[in-house]
Amino acid sequence: MMPVWLELIIRVVAVVVAFLTLPLIVGQAEHKVMAHMQGRLGPMYAGAYHGWAQLVADGVKFVQKEDITPRDADRGVFRLAPLVALFPYLLVLLAIPLGPGNLVAQPLDVGLFFVLAVLGVGVLAVLMSAWASANKYSLLGGLRGAAQLLGYELPLVLAAASVAMAAGTLSLPGIVEAWKPWWLLWQAPAAIIFFVSGLAEIRRPPFDMPIADSELVFGYMTEYTGLRFAFFLLAEYVGIIVIAALTTVLFLGGWHGPAADQLGWLWTLLKIFALSFVIIWLRVTYPRLREDQLQRLCWLVLVPLALGQLVLTAAVKVAT
Repeated sequence: MMPVWLELIIRVVAVVVAFLTLPLIVGQAEHKVMAHMQGRLGPMYAGAYHGWAQLVADGVKFVQKEDITPRDADRGVFRLAPLVALFPYLLVLLAIPLGPGNLVAQPLDVGLFFVLAVLGVGVLAVLMSAWASANKYSLLGGLRGAAQLLGYELPLVLAAASVAMAAGTLSLPGIVEAWKPWWLLWQAPAAIIFFVSGLAEIRRPPFDMPIADSELVFGYMTEYTGLRFAFFLLAEYVGIIVIAALTTVLFLGGWHGPAADQLGWLWTLLKIFALSFVIIWLRVTYPRLREDQLQRLCWLVLVPLALGQLVLTAAVKVAT
């Protein structure tokens, strides 16, 4: 029998490998999907077949760029911000179940509470980079980001609370085990609210107001170059995986599918990549929201709907 410490090391290494590889797959897919949808040929040339080396070319480009720190920047905070942007997503991946049994790095009885609390740390990276950059465009992007992330945290948590109430547990594997196919209708509003709020949390278009390159150069990332800038981009792609994985686990049945006991991990991955494709598709399809539209959607649409879904779930649970 394998020692506990060795099993733990293997699980952590597996999560780190997934943390480093899955975002690269999503990044490569984004290059190709956007190129096809927008009729752009550029990403099809780096590499003999279908531009397979585009992501490699981007990586080499970032490594070659000079690492510049602004003269008036708070150097310690400035350099720490990209790591703070990445680290919460690594912790979240530790708690996400890939399949039935022991296919989770760290099963937690309060896994949902843990992942929601850790995701809230993301706002610190935005504020750290914005303030430490000593740049007015960065500061404006950081203030936008803080208002956006703090606002959309509420419907995100309320939607997750609805499915946790329906399942009767805060354990992520427990929620998947309690899932029933008819939840696709019953919890559909909560799923849409969670997914949309998740897009705002990771600042993906059309919720990219903290970046808004046509207004703020590149928002809170304006002063970052080289690998530090690449870390922010990697955090964005990991965020896509995390939001897609949480939506899959909470609302789409996780590993449920044909031959779930043997192929459960495959169904989970297929659902995650399908949702990642939708996230990329939305970037190509919808224009960026104005700040007033973004806040109105949050407070006048998503929050009331999330509260209504929570009341409906409570009523069904009491009735049954």
